[in-house]
Amino acid sequence: MINLHFFPSRRLAFYTVKLFLTRSFAVLLSLSLVLMTLNLLSESGKILDVPGNGEPELWRYVSLRLPQLISFAFPFSFLLGTLISFAALNQNSEVIAMKAAGLSAHQIIAPLIVTSIALAAVSFAFNELVVTKATRTLSAWDDNDYRPLPPESGILSNVWLVNGEDMVRVRMVAGRGPATRLERLTVFDREGESVVRIIDADRAVPQGDAWRLGGVRLYDSGMNFQRRLPELTALEGVEPERFTLAKVDPDGTDYFSLRQAVEELRLAGRPTAAAEAALWHKLSNPLSTLLMPLLAGVAAFGLARSGKVLLRAAVGMGLGFGFFVADNFALAMGNVGAYPPVLAAWAPFVLFLLIGETVLIRSEE
Repeated sequence: MINLHFFPSRRLAFYTVKLFLTRSFAVLLSLSLVLMTLNLLSESGKILDVPGNGEPELWRYVSLRLPQLISFAFPFSFLLGTLISFAALNQNSEVIAMKAAGLSAHQIIAPLIVTSIALAAVSFAFNELVVTKATRTLSAWDDNDYRPLPPESGILSNVWLVNGEDMVRVRMVAGRGPATRLERLTVFDREGESVVRIIDADRAVPQGDAWRLGGVRLYDSGMNFQRRLPELTALEGVEPERFTLAKVDPDGTDYFSLRQAVEELRLAGRPTAAAEAALWHKLSNPLSTLLMPLLAGVAAFGLARSGKVLLRAAVGMGLGFGFFVADNFALAMGNVGAYPPVLAAWAPFVLFLLIGETVLIRSEE
């Protein structure tokens, strides 16, 4: 008689969960360290080229970059960890022993599904509390050519703005509302398709309905002449909110701040498709760990003596990586408005959940 309970054996549940967690975290640690080493080798020269930077700045870069790499490798690691665990169980005929004891495929995988739900919650909290802050700081530091950053929080970097025919580039935006401060900005004053003036300024602060620029270098293309000014009033009619809303970085913004930014964009009449898709993806992305046991389950079932364990593991890996490709594609379609935001974020998850469940049922049959 088949046991209809999803957790018929506590001992077997703890045994499979232990295999799943130890293998997955081993892969996560190894993959993160390898990626961190390669990334540090490519960036260390840029960091040390800045006068005053040394070993502390290298360790600071590691502390900011490593959370991003852990978040990136998290679902891949649990896919590979599940495949390693299931392939070993199959190769040692432990799956056959479990099924001979009356356990179904769903009962074998059920403890891993519950564990994956807990891991999804951990992933969401880690992304919200650690990764977003590290991403925001590292992006600003990188755009500032690894020079010291001001102490304000909520910094935006490399912001572009169109004001009539003119274009404005700001390397760093700090603060909000009347306290907004711009650092290292360039104003391209255009007439038609020609640039007549280029204004470079070290800083700018709001002044009435315009901005007071400091440390100004003004180049006149008609006279081919550059002059320096201590101050200059420019950018009339440009509100501070236009700079803070000009660049919404979902990777560097937590869920609740991003939801507020979407509402501000909507009230300002700006496109919100990309931000909304990213908002929903912040919920669907951590749940990708839930799919890994289902997609890798094909490696657990089937006779080991058939000699197809490696082939089954390859199929499970292909299904897992197929999900990541579909997820990135759907998110890209959502960013350009081709897919509705909810569909872009959730369609790949639902599709591969059905595929994984179908494969599991066929394997059980």
